[in-house]
Amino acid sequence: MAEAFFNILPRKMKAISAGTMPDDNIHPWTMQLMEETGIDVGQQRPRLLTNKLMNKADKIIVMDSELLNSVPQKYLPKTEEWKIEKVFGKSIEEVREIRNQIKKRVEQLIEKLENK
Repeated sequence: MAEAFFNILPRKMKAISAGTMPDDNIHPWTMQLMEETGIDVGQQRPRLLTNKLMNKADKIIVMDSELLNSVPQKYLPKTEEWKIEKVFGKSIEEVREIRNQIKKRVEQLIEKLENK
């Protein structure tokens, strides 16, 4: 979701989303909830977080505190933690709220990056 919100408008910066244990496909609820915002994520594919991706990144956003343990020490200075709730086991209404939180955080990040 964060990648799609970040990349919806053309800009010099690009977001790439990756996870420590990515699913094989985008979850149907994610596609439905993003379509509600006018964004089609059907072409996105989950990616594995690698050292190569972290090395190339200017900024690493970690959605969950537990995932900070997966970030090697050398990348911590460019890491920002958002403390977004996990969506597993949540109702679609709860996931919709999480989507809205992610959108707000992405908007704040874009504003911060553009004002540098």
